Amino acid sequence: MSEVLVIGHRNPDTDAICSAIGYAEFKRRTGMRDVVAARCGDTNERIDFVLRTFGVPAPKFVADVSPRVRDVMQGNVISVPPRTTVVEALAMMDRKNIRVLPVLDSERRCLGLMSVFKASKFFFPSPNRIYDSRRILASVRSLARALDAKMICAFDPDTEEDLVLMVAAMRPASFAARLPNYAPEKLVVVVGDREDIQRLAIANRTRLLIVTGGFDITEEVRLLARQNEVTLLLTPHDSATTAMLCRSAIAVEHLLREDFLSFGQDELLSSVTGIAAESKFQAFPVVDEDRRIVGILSKSDFLKKAERKLILVDHNELTQAVHGADKVEIIEVIDHHRLGAFTTQQPILFRNEPVGSTSTIVADCFFRYGVEMPPSIAGLLLAGLVSDTLNLTSPTTTKRDAEILLELEKRAGVDAAEFTEKLFRSGSVLVSKPAAQAITTDCKEYIEAGHSFSVAQIEELGFDNFHARQAEVQAALEAYRLANGYLFSALLVTDVVLQTSLLLLAGPKKFLDAIQHTEISPGIFEMSGVVSRKKQLLPFLTQHLARVASQLATP
Repeated sequence: MSEVLVIGHRNPDTDAICSAIGYAEFKRRTGMRDVVAARCGDTNERIDFVLRTFGVPAPKFVADVSPRVRDVMQGNVISVPPRTTVVEALAMMDRKNIRVLPVLDSERRCLGLMSVFKASKFFFPSPNRIYDSRRILASVRSLARALDAKMICAFDPDTEEDLVLMVAAMRPASFAARLPNYAPEKLVVVVGDREDIQRLAIANRTRLLIVTGGFDITEEVRLLARQNEVTLLLTPHDSATTAMLCRSAIAVEHLLREDFLSFGQDELLSSVTGIAAESKFQAFPVVDEDRRIVGILSKSDFLKKAERKLILVDHNELTQAVHGADKVEIIEVIDHHRLGAFTTQQPILFRNEPVGSTSTIVADCFFRYGVEMPPSIAGLLLAGLVSDTLNLTSPTTTKRDAEILLELEKRAGVDAAEFTEKLFRSGSVLVSKPAAQAITTDCKEYIEAGHSFSVAQIEELGFDNFHARQAEVQAALEAYRLANGYLFSALLVTDVVLQTSLLLLAGPKKFLDAIQHTEISPGIFEMSGVVSRKKQLLPFLTQHLARVASQLATP
């Protein structure tokens, strides 16, 4: 499956969602195929308001992009039904250059695997089972198919029977002497154009007479066969070839390997690779939730590279990326945050600019390259821009943000100031969500100086909603910190009207005691004028961590 996902960070905010949709549209309009906007977290009421306003569906939800079985399996499954003859199956395997063939029932469930190895053991039995080389387990019709034979007369042609093969390469007297050694209803006689042998076999009421070499038979022999209810086949093959092909008329259901190993299409490749490598099998059916076959894996397929690729927007740190991002190819990054630890195996397009939103960068791509921008996309990018810059009032705002916003207003037919007011009134996560969800709605993980921590932000119209749930929010923040093993967890609650914030911190006492801001209640600090997590709060926290790191190391 070839797929390029344009995807924002975990717990996406409005800018991450809008820039993903916008950049996917830009890539499609500039020639990239199979590109899809995606998200790895839930939307919230504000994001839903934006999507409804501009009539755009939410991006595809993808929780994990780790390579899965379906990413490398062979989807075009070459298979046969259980009553297929072995000779037909082997011919198909030779044409398709495969060594294992799934045998499927009428509902495409795998009954077992037919392999060249299993067939070779059937055609070349061990010395102590040499009699098996004369045994035929097939119906008359299957024999006729295997021999390319013409049925002159046939009695009960579709019943599978356990028969014994005799090649009549001998004098009539010798043949007549051997006939009593076999039950006639089980005997298959192979002979050329020797009418005397043919008559003896028919008189014995042999179950089946096969005349080889493409020779015709007399009308009298035909009449005798019908009178004695002897099935009569004419094959173009010589006697030696006919004897071999008779064995191959057996149905594949009798030569199945029923103890095969199968995988689900959504299983992680990393979880099945070791199992497959240690297995004695060379191929593995891939099944869906109803156990129907949807693909097949050979051991060489595990060497394939998953065709899924990523374009990251609004982040560049793998700790914030969708699960499995480190296991697939990242081909582009479009972002406006600090640079994190990030390496690739080959050069990529990496566009990182010190502007107020990723939506600004995406809009600039449209403008710079003269790509047509639909009004709905202009509206989304406007929403992402005003959300991240608080309608150009955030300290992260640049002149380029203002220029881009003016152009987006024209193209979307939207007044930014009016839209911003509607956006921030459209929903409060502190009202609509449980505290445990509210604190992670817009949350990012960071690693600094060997310590991992989280920083979240909630934007509100005033602090009333926060004060009503203050104790509950603080308890949820501490529980989240402990559950993830973070040194500390921070939550910035921002009043977008007064352009100020409260900082909630859950962490070691030494870390909190050293905070140089007014503590209005335990674990809550006044952050006058601080509204940006990226440009104001994160630098403050990392600098504070550097100052107190040595103290944290001491008991």
